Amino acid sequence: MVPTTPLGQVVVLNGAPRSGKSSIVKVIQETFAGPWMNLGVDVFSRHATPPRYRPGMGLRPGGERPEVEALVPALYKAFYDSVAAHSRQGLNVVADVGHHEGYSAPLGLLPEAARRLRDLPAFFVGVRCPLEVIMARRDAGEAGRNAEYLGTGPGEEIPLPVRLWQEQVHVPGIYDLEVDTSKLTPQEAAAVIGERLKNGPPPSAFRHLAAPFG
Repeated sequence: MVPTTPLGQVVVLNGAPRSGKSSIVKVIQETFAGPWMNLGVDVFSRHATPPRYRPGMGLRPGGERPEVEALVPALYKAFYDSVAAHSRQGLNVVADVGHHEGYSAPLGLLPEAARRLRDLPAFFVGVRCPLEVIMARRDAGEAGRNAEYLGTGPGEEIPLPVRLWQEQVHVPGIYDLEVDTSKLTPQEAAAVIGERLKNGPPPSAFRHLAAPFG
């Protein structure tokens, strides 16, 4: 009998930009046992997607670029198929994403993603962070190397896309666990995730989210 390859574990971090997902990814890659592959949205948007179609699956809420939206469902399907393929080859995967349905028309992306991962040891983790902390991080980035992020406006107004992210990224809010990066350092958040992976219970969020597909 040919031995089967054990499935690699999957951790999908979902949250708004500047919520701290990338920092958690870095800690997981540096400290968790075994190789952990980073297949996050930034990797696909910045390095795999042709420039004229960027940010691709990283589009912000607000329906800003309908001409790019037509590609988004296929991009997400390919992304999650890749995550699943890595797991089936015994490779662990950590992927940071920002799911929302704030396009010019709903795309039903999360149930499609869940269908691809529901039979794998895949944990869906909500990365939460209060809006005031996110804005402080964005404003700090505006003054530094992360000027791509929208900061507070001249009248102290919060940009609409930032508010939309905060309102939509955690809908419907079905997770295996959640971490709040205003209260936990990246190391502490990664430790919470690692404890869940080690001691259970097993993941169930993606099975629940895939329910519309039967």
